[in-house]
Amino acid sequence: MSLRASAAALITIALVAACAPGNTLLNEYEPVPVSPITMAPEPQPSEFASSETVSHGKYMVELLGCGGCHTDGALMGVPDQARSLAGSSIGIAHSNPLETKRPGVVFPPNLTPDLETGIGRRTDRALRAAISGRVGRHNIRILRVMPVAAYSKVKDEDIDAIIAYLRSIPPVPHATPRHVPAGQETSEAFVHFGVYQRRQR
Repeated sequence: MSLRASAAALITIALVAACAPGNTLLNEYEPVPVSPITMAPEPQPSEFASSETVSHGKYMVELLGCGGCHTDGALMGVPDQARSLAGSSIGIAHSNPLETKRPGVVFPPNLTPDLETGIGRRTDRALRAAISGRVGRHNIRILRVMPVAAYSKVKDEDIDAIIAYLRSIPPVPHATPRHVPAGQETSEAFVHFGVYQRRQR
């Protein structure tokens, strides 16, 4: 399966709990429509990288399907192209919806170079670690909602090209909600990713 197909499959198995904290039964959820592939924003001329590197980074961002999570509305099948890669106000739960009444929810962050709400103040080293799935902000291990398995074969030069591209796109001010710890209520919309098997008795 290609990386793009893997990303698309990840989105199609989402279940949504739109603004409905406390749901515990599967029949309280509904399938999410498949989101169209979100096109990555066009880059601006960069003083930090060649046009070839930036172009390759754009290709990688589209191949990996980054916009499927990091674009507002994409997780519900209605991506807002004006906020492409600018983070999602729809969260992703990282727990079993059949067992956890109040799941922990994370919100895909803003990947544009906005200084206040995006990656503008983050170092290349921090971004490399996040993209490769090692750690995120504040050295916290990336949660399993980040599809790092699909990135395991991405080369260092590909990651550097992704960073060069992200730094070259227009900044979009857009603050995403704070992550919600497990056990707390949230009024934000969120989706569940995952496939659950029947337990052997």
